[in-house]
Amino acid sequence: MHKSRFHYAWHIAWAGMLCIFACLGLGRFALGMLLPAMGKSLALNYAQMGLVGTVNFIGYLVSVLACGPLSERFGYRRVIFSALLVIGISMMLISRSASFNLLMVLYFLTGMGSGAANVPMMALVSSWFAPGKRGKGTGFVVIGSGFAILLSGWMIPLINSANGPEGWRMSWLVLGVITVTVSFICFLVLRDDPRDKGLRPYGQPAGSPEMSAEAGNTGSVSAADEKRTGRSNLGAIIQMAALYFLFGYTYVIYATFIVTSLIQDRGFSETAAGGFWSWIGLLSIVSGPVFGGLSDRIGRKWSLALVFLIQSVAYLLAALPLSGFFIYLSIGCYGIVAWSVPSIMAALVGDVVGPQRAARVFGLITFVFAMGQIAGPAVAGLLAEHSGSFHSSFLMAAGFALVAVVLSVAFRNRGGCC
Repeated sequence: MHKSRFHYAWHIAWAGMLCIFACLGLGRFALGMLLPAMGKSLALNYAQMGLVGTVNFIGYLVSVLACGPLSERFGYRRVIFSALLVIGISMMLISRSASFNLLMVLYFLTGMGSGAANVPMMALVSSWFAPGKRGKGTGFVVIGSGFAILLSGWMIPLINSANGPEGWRMSWLVLGVITVTVSFICFLVLRDDPRDKGLRPYGQPAGSPEMSAEAGNTGSVSAADEKRTGRSNLGAIIQMAALYFLFGYTYVIYATFIVTSLIQDRGFSETAAGGFWSWIGLLSIVSGPVFGGLSDRIGRKWSLALVFLIQSVAYLLAALPLSGFFIYLSIGCYGIVAWSVPSIMAALVGDVVGPQRAARVFGLITFVFAMGQIAGPAVAGLLAEHSGSFHSSFLMAAGFALVAVVLSVAFRNRGGCC
C-alpha cells in the first residue's frame, strides 16, 4: 500500500470546508447581509423577513431525512454534488425574483439543497476520521461558514453600493456562480470511503479491532448487535436531538437578524453592520477547530455546555440597550463559538452510533435541528413586529441557550463516550 505523510482525509476535510462554505455560508448565512436591501426593494415587513428565513429552513427540513437513504443508494459524493448545483442555480434565479412569493419558492429550494449537502458532508467526515480525531476533522470542515460570512460581509455591501438599490440581485448572482464552481470541485475531490483509496480512517492504528465497525458500510454488524446498540443509544439520540433543536432555534435568530437590528434598531450604516458581520466570520473560523479539538480532550458534553453558555452571553448583550464595547463583546462571543455545536455534534453522533449509522442519525437529529431553525426566525420576526425591535427576540434566544447549558451538563450515554 502506498503511504503518504498527508492523509487523504485532509483532502476530504478541505473539500468539505468548501462544501459548507457554499451550502450554509453562502446559501444561508449571507441572507443576513442581503435582507435589509431586499426588504426595501420588495417592500417586506419584519414578519415577511422572518418568513424568508423560515421557508429556507422548511426546505432544509424536507431534505434532511432523505439524505441518509440517498447517500447509501447513490453515494455521498453524488448527493453532495447534486445538492450544491441546486443551491447555486436557485440563488442565480433569486437574483431575478420580482415578488415575495417567487422569492419564497426559490429560497425553499436553496434550503433543500443546503440540507442535502450539509448532512452527508458531516457524516462523511466520520468515515474518514477515527474517534479520537473526529472533533478536529469536523471542526475544520465547519469553518467554511466563517469564511463565507467574512466574504459576504465585505463583498455584499461593495456590490450593493456599486449597483444601486437593486444591487442585491447581483450579489445573489455572484453567490450562485461561486456555489456552482464549488460543486464541481467537491465532485472531483470527495470520495465515499477510505477504502476507495486503500486507507484506514485518519488516526486509526493498523490492525485496530474497530476497523470493520468504524470504516463505513461494511455490513458486518449483526442483527443482535444492532438491536442492542439501538436500545442503548436511543436515550442519547433523544438528548442530542433536543440539544440540536435548541441550537437551531437560538443561533439562527442572531444570524438572521443581527445585521438588520444593527441597522434599524441601533442606526448603523449597511457598511458598518457589514463590518460587524465580517468580524463574526473572522472569529468563527477558529470556532470549529478550537472547540471541536477541545471536545476530543475534555469530552463532548462539557464542550457543548461551555459553547451554549458563551452563546447565551452573546444573545443577552444583543438584547440589552447597550452600545459600544458591549456590541463588540456580543459579536465576539457569538463569533468565537459560532460553528462549534455542529462540529461537536457531528463528532458526538459518530461516537455514539459509529460512522456506519452516522448519516441516518445525523440526518434525524438535523431534522429536529431544522424544526428549531424554522421556529426561530418566525417567532423572532413576530416578536420584533409586535415590539418594534429585535431586543425581545434576542432575550428569548438567551433564555433557551441557558436551557441548553443545563441539558448539556446532564447528557448521559450508556455507551460510555462523551
